[in-house]
Amino acid sequence: MSSLDFDLIFAGGGASGCLIAGRLASADPSLRILILEAGEHTHGLPAHTQPARYFSHLGPGSTTVTFNSAKPSQHLGGRSLVTPSARCLGGGSSVNFTMYTRAAASDYNDWETVHGNSGWGSKDLIPLLKKTETYQVKAGEPTHGYSGPLKVSYGGAYTNVGQQFLEVARQYDTARGETDDINGLFECNKYGRWQKWIDAETGTRSDVPHHFIYNQAHNQNLRVMHGCRVKRVIFENTRAVGIEFVNDTVLNPDADQTVHTARASRLVVVSAGAFGSPTILERSGIGALDVLSAHGVQPLVDLPGVGRNYQDHNVVFVPYLASEEAETLDAFFRGEKDEEDRLVAQWRSDGAGMLAHNGLDAGIKIRPSTEDLEELGPEFETRWKTYFQNARDRPVVWIGPVSAYLGDPSQLSPRKYYSVGYYTQYPVSRGHVHISSGENANAPPDFDSGFLSDPADLATLKWGYKKSRELARRLPIYRGEYLPGNPTFADGSEARCHDGATPVDVSAPDVVYTQADDAAIEAYNRKFVQTAWHSLGTCAMKPRAAGGVVDEQLNVYGVQGLKVADISIAPANVGANTYSTALVIGEKAAVIIAEELRIPGF
Repeated sequence: MSSLDFDLIFAGGGASGCLIAGRLASADPSLRILILEAGEHTHGLPAHTQPARYFSHLGPGSTTVTFNSAKPSQHLGGRSLVTPSARCLGGGSSVNFTMYTRAAASDYNDWETVHGNSGWGSKDLIPLLKKTETYQVKAGEPTHGYSGPLKVSYGGAYTNVGQQFLEVARQYDTARGETDDINGLFECNKYGRWQKWIDAETGTRSDVPHHFIYNQAHNQNLRVMHGCRVKRVIFENTRAVGIEFVNDTVLNPDADQTVHTARASRLVVVSAGAFGSPTILERSGIGALDVLSAHGVQPLVDLPGVGRNYQDHNVVFVPYLASEEAETLDAFFRGEKDEEDRLVAQWRSDGAGMLAHNGLDAGIKIRPSTEDLEELGPEFETRWKTYFQNARDRPVVWIGPVSAYLGDPSQLSPRKYYSVGYYTQYPVSRGHVHISSGENANAPPDFDSGFLSDPADLATLKWGYKKSRELARRLPIYRGEYLPGNPTFADGSEARCHDGATPVDVSAPDVVYTQADDAAIEAYNRKFVQTAWHSLGTCAMKPRAAGGVVDEQLNVYGVQGLKVADISIAPANVGANTYSTALVIGEKAAVIIAEELRIPGF
């Protein structure tokens, strides 16, 4: 047997792929499993284990993410939106903001009833959501798990930024109220303290590789090869029997591009995420005929849905000036050594403090009132009636404070800031991800984000700005807006921003915006909207005739022995950060594969 002969091959080592491989290897250690990952290992590295270091992965020169540049868009003022996707073992689980955010139950119910995927409704997925986690926040919660490998807590601190946000919300927005479980799956529109994928005892990130892969180092049949780009899937007739791969060129642009092969006797699983999975399929001859022919790829299966249906969340983080008593991560993000030494010492001592934190303590998944619907206007009316009105657990926008400035700190005065973010939970706009080369596995994709191409998305962002600003300017630590990161309103406008201000009273009237002010907010959102790092949907689990790429068993249409199992299979968006959904896709895929291969332990 060659060392590159395996039972199962995972083309991509992200959160879903590593979870599936880990579950299967644990259930049957005799299985020969290969994970191919373009990026590097993360084992024991502080950048991946210490939660507050998440921002380092987005900095200049980072090699732990791929910066995917979209086509310039007229909807973004000609900007080319840059969307990072993880390129290290564990994928997003190893670099994300550790936000514990779960989808609405109705999101998963739609996967089953609207998109035709039996076994993917909330009743089927909630047990799997519970299987993954140990919920350290409160005992006895019916939708949470208490024996899984990944820990969920509030983290090692509770900043006064988050505390003030909730206190202001309690007094200012009395109609919506509060909840002690903002991610309980069945309700929204209430303010609450935010949970995190952080172990309360150790202060470490709850990522996938440390809890599903590295803890099985004794299993020689579970093999990870890093620095490898999957070029294509190998077929015999229409059955997948292996993969071709080359060296990744990020760390070494001159890396040898000799094509290597690995064989899979039982199954190939493509798990390279919303950017990687569709491009692997297209280089393998599976996709829209026009895309394949444009890049000289011999067609195997005409599957037009590959690479389409790209979705993300449209987010804006508005920066505000904070008083000196604000508890923030700004000094740490600026790289001030004394602050870093202090936080590291505390973290090593008791696993607590701001290093065991992400700066985000509170928020709301918000739905509009009748008055708010008038503000959202006719552009949003159809979307409301067809998608939200009868799904009471489904929010329109997320709003929450972050105890830091989320941008390049080198451009700022060294003081304290906080940001209040808002993002559209279910944008209408769609984009695509396709190959730009049929041969070069390291070539960047042909990427169109689609952001703000539908006016309903502009309406929700405008509403999100206004609602978030009213909360932000009432916090006791508020000292005005950071002007370069805020809308530019005309001189004399009541809405004009100020970089020297004191908080308004909780009972103060809301800012009144004119048509000109609304136009300024729209221009601002087009200029400042960015990715929420929540890319999904490009290999959708739908009927083939509806643009689907995989069926409910995750089989790629038109071939055998090939599945896609990662966030790219989401047939529709989820009102949440995507980590929880990537995990539950992994758990469901592990069950499906184990049943097909007759592996016990599930």
